[in-house]
Amino acid sequence: MSVGEITHIGRPTNRVDGKLKVTGQAHYAAEYPADDLLYGYIVGSTTAAGRIAAMDLDAARQFPGVVEIFTHENRSKAAWLDRSWRDEVAPPGHPFRPLNSDRILFDGQPVALIVAETFEAARDAASLVRIAYDVDAHCTELEAKRAEAYVPPKKRSGIPPPPDPRGDAEQAFQNAPVKISRDYRINAEHHNPMEMFATTCVFEGDGKLTIYDKTQGSQNAQGYVTSVFGLRSKDVRLVNQYVGGAFGAGLRPQHQLFFAVMASLELERSVRVSLTRAQMFHIGYRPDSYHTVSLAADRDGRLQSIMHDAVASTSRYEDYQEAVVNWSGMMYHCDNVKLTYQLAKLDTATPCDMRAPGAAIGVTALECALDELSYELGIGPLEIRRINFASKDENTNKQFTSKALLECYSEGAAAFGWEKRSPKPRAMKEGRELIGWGVSTGMWDAFLQKAQATATLKVDGTLEVATAASDIGTGTWTILTQIGAEAFGLPLEDVQARIGDSTLPMSPVEGGSWTAASNGSAVQAACEAVKHSLFKQARKMANSPLADASFEDVEVRDRRIFRKDDPARGLSVFEVMHAAELTEITEQGKVSPNLRQMLKYISYTNSAVFAEVRVDEDLGVVRVTRVVCAAAAGKILNPKTARSQILGGVVMGIGMALHEEAMTDHRLGKIMNANLGEYHVPAHADIEDIEVIFVDEKDDKVSPLGVKGLGEIGIVGAASAVANAIFHATGVRVRDFPITIDKILNAPRPS
Repeated sequence: MSVGEITHIGRPTNRVDGKLKVTGQAHYAAEYPADDLLYGYIVGSTTAAGRIAAMDLDAARQFPGVVEIFTHENRSKAAWLDRSWRDEVAPPGHPFRPLNSDRILFDGQPVALIVAETFEAARDAASLVRIAYDVDAHCTELEAKRAEAYVPPKKRSGIPPPPDPRGDAEQAFQNAPVKISRDYRINAEHHNPMEMFATTCVFEGDGKLTIYDKTQGSQNAQGYVTSVFGLRSKDVRLVNQYVGGAFGAGLRPQHQLFFAVMASLELERSVRVSLTRAQMFHIGYRPDSYHTVSLAADRDGRLQSIMHDAVASTSRYEDYQEAVVNWSGMMYHCDNVKLTYQLAKLDTATPCDMRAPGAAIGVTALECALDELSYELGIGPLEIRRINFASKDENTNKQFTSKALLECYSEGAAAFGWEKRSPKPRAMKEGRELIGWGVSTGMWDAFLQKAQATATLKVDGTLEVATAASDIGTGTWTILTQIGAEAFGLPLEDVQARIGDSTLPMSPVEGGSWTAASNGSAVQAACEAVKHSLFKQARKMANSPLADASFEDVEVRDRRIFRKDDPARGLSVFEVMHAAELTEITEQGKVSPNLRQMLKYISYTNSAVFAEVRVDEDLGVVRVTRVVCAAAAGKILNPKTARSQILGGVVMGIGMALHEEAMTDHRLGKIMNANLGEYHVPAHADIEDIEVIFVDEKDDKVSPLGVKGLGEIGIVGAASAVANAIFHATGVRVRDFPITIDKILNAPRPS
């Protein structure tokens, strides 16, 4: 595009799929029609550990409309080896196999599938199933298993273990004049997206299936199906064009996919299986975790020692792992660092990735501890972060491709009015409400993954771009359309994006905030390849005005290819293709990390989060009245959808700070609030003013587009900013998340 010209990239743009969604025309996994469709309903275990002793299915079988009941006794054949069940993001261990045996590993474990002509029949018949168990002793309380925590022997692919210690953290801690050591507990949180997990498996005959599934990776889920059931890849198509929220729960294939495919193959009919809201609580959650953070500094606030020890929960059958403590070794400059991360096995389902996995909990603990240290030192919470700014990743000794964190601090503080903050806790008050201001740093990886895309320029000048990427609400449909429109100088309505289909060019699962950088760069590369092909055809034409031009001399815009120095000398796309007897030009684009560059550089998105709370002095009720999040994320493709990502992350962080907590009766090993009535997530009344600032940051190394992901960074630091503001307001430090009213009222009062 011409220098200085207003283009699509960087413009706040409405979602191209927005109208379809708000008018109900966008089909989600449980909404696709299919002829002769059956419905499956899952029956879950009512005990946390043991074995099935007996099953009485007679009443359920006789219920009108019931077609079949599947249990461990009649489950159809499936793969035997663990590797056949392991998807591309699975942790080490033994992947869960539904109906594999009579053994019970966690409460709510699927023990039967009722298949019927209607959903209601399947559901009602499920209530008639009677199961007797030989119950074993169980443990679902992390505190009881901390002493048995262990370092996972096999590391999860893509998750770096804690770095080796540097310096002598223990000795530096002992020698430092100012030091703190604090324990934090961050309770398990559960995914509660609007769309519940569902699969519609359409039986096409001859072993062919078309599957509509709620997943963050169509090709990952398709590979799982073919591997588990021994099917040919060409016979299984998996579609996930619209996903009603996921943020980690849909990275791995969930068991409704297995059940729908199993029943469809066995019965040779189309089958739909949906999970209930209560069943959602057994398939994915942020792990319960304990943290001990020890910090020491000199009297000028420079960190002398950082030690962060974390223990997180996992299941009996898999070693789920996250990068939890690593952040404490890289966010601030310190020569003496020691980090440990261990797991403890519980009788629960395996945890799963949940928005900013690892960072959301690890950074929260670190940022609360740093806030506590700032009060011990008498140095402002923002100032201590500036003093300890890290100019490189000290875990790996690599340079940052860019880091505009100091600008985030400055711009965020100015917008928030931080200079008006009274440093003393309980010093700001209005009526019955204590006012507190807190700050936190946020940090998340800026990944680039292998990805492929195609671009197809048609004879009428319109464009189609395609890649198997997913859109979980992040705006992927829109930014890929913008990138295509930008490349060819077209209006958005002349560009059609195709995503969410396993038959499209290779894409990683949608996660880690890498989709915009990875799939977007692949689309850009494909568009450039098409322009090269168009140019070659244009030069070959008789009497071509571009015969003596180089590719660098021309521009493609408004359905034309022309010389930059003389726009009148050019050809229409129609003329070029007509002369070449083509109806379209299709090319592929690929992108992958620069391995040589990665030896020297590493990339992260950074943020500064400022929060204001008001706390009723008598009742302990907390209101988060203002949040300012200033983020440095490279080039912003679409400020409108990007802002929505930060808003969503901040809201989720407020939920983490104040609301979200699974209440487990450990005597039963059962989650007691597995519903949206009692599992509290932020509602409209909980959210007031949130301001998002995108700090200007140019990065020519992070990705070909120069963009960094935004899906995760909004939540990182949000919970700790709220927690730190609560302390500033009340003088009460609560280290057990979520910070509920009872914890505030029961905490020791400041003298």
